[in-house]
Amino acid sequence: MDQQKALLFGAAAAVRLFLFTAFPSLPSLLAGRVEVSTPVTSFKRLQEGLFLYVHNVSPYDGGVYHQAPLLLPLFSLLPNPSHYPFATNLLYTAVDLLGAHALMLVADSGQSITTRLSKSSRKDLRWNSAAVAASFLFNPFTLAACIARSTSALTNLFVLLALAKASQGASITFILSLSIASYLSMHPLLLFPPLLILCYDVRASKSKVAPSPLSFTIVHAVALVVTLCGLLYVSALLMGSWEFLSATYGVRLLLPDLTPNVGLWWYFFTEMFDSFREFFLGVFWLHVVSYMPGLTIRLRKQPLYVATTLTGIFAVFTPYPSIADAALYLSLVPLFRHLFPLMRYSFLASAVVLYASFLGPTFYHLWIYAGSGNANFFYAITLVWSLGFSIIIGDSLYAVLRDELDVERPELRGKEVARI
Repeated sequence: MDQQKALLFGAAAAVRLFLFTAFPSLPSLLAGRVEVSTPVTSFKRLQEGLFLYVHNVSPYDGGVYHQAPLLLPLFSLLPNPSHYPFATNLLYTAVDLLGAHALMLVADSGQSITTRLSKSSRKDLRWNSAAVAASFLFNPFTLAACIARSTSALTNLFVLLALAKASQGASITFILSLSIASYLSMHPLLLFPPLLILCYDVRASKSKVAPSPLSFTIVHAVALVVTLCGLLYVSALLMGSWEFLSATYGVRLLLPDLTPNVGLWWYFFTEMFDSFREFFLGVFWLHVVSYMPGLTIRLRKQPLYVATTLTGIFAVFTPYPSIADAALYLSLVPLFRHLFPLMRYSFLASAVVLYASFLGPTFYHLWIYAGSGNANFFYAITLVWSLGFSIIIGDSLYAVLRDELDVERPELRGKEVARI
């Protein structure tokens, strides 16, 4: 296994470094694509903020930089990527490899098949951790996000680390990883309830006496709040004020930048009358948040699946999604290999996602560069993209509920069922 892992990681690193070296203009090309970079994850905007930061000017004064303040001292330690890109390229390669390692830990834990309260009747259907990691490392969306040097890669890393540590019952590193992911992108905070349940189940199964659910929840919630407050306080010390809150999290909440992306929000709010804007912002955010409690309560026995499904929902319904968010969800889906035989629309979903992936850049070119189309061209294909992932999410939900029914009612296995 160690030799297989070394070969896999070596090949993945070689592919990335080869693309960086053989095609030096490719990072800038991808970084300018709206499907890959968004106003809150763009490497070009990070460089703009970094330039202001190193010249002792607030990076948020120009209204361009909308990312976390602590990214600035990190990237200021690296040589200028415009002249010496190797260090930055190596950093993003290492980020992907660390994310794949965390994904392997999640796969090895077996929490996707057997939990404290449930055990799939198809538990023998699973891929090994190397195959799951390969699906992440060689996913074209993951490669594109890495080559574009999007900061979504860092968020994905810490989300995967939070999943890995929660599946091992490591409370401290789980809270720290989830706090950093939430600090960078805000929406990973919604993963806290299912991952807390996952961490509790692992701890309870390893100990003779299960910890008190109430005290376990309070301790971890307080730890998460304290860690997040600590990160924000350090950011305020670094910036000299709290203005970064409105420039980072305020942009995500209020959507002032309507740059096109693969999400559903930008076009809707471009056409929105100002008098209705606040109402629909609340409705859209309520829609995103509302999935978490329902999924967590209904699928309490399978918290890892809930967290995986929420990453898919984030890839469709958050304000500034990109293909990096889709890559994270698609890398977690192979953990549930035992559900694949129960999924009914795999071909349709795959065809829709591929269709949108190929036609999306074409429609954007027709709109922006060729001048032979309008915004409806690109928005239509983003709707198809969202439809494809919605099919995958809905189909997997059917599969996990059917698998649960087969465990509870073995006599119904293989028979047609209808939910009334």
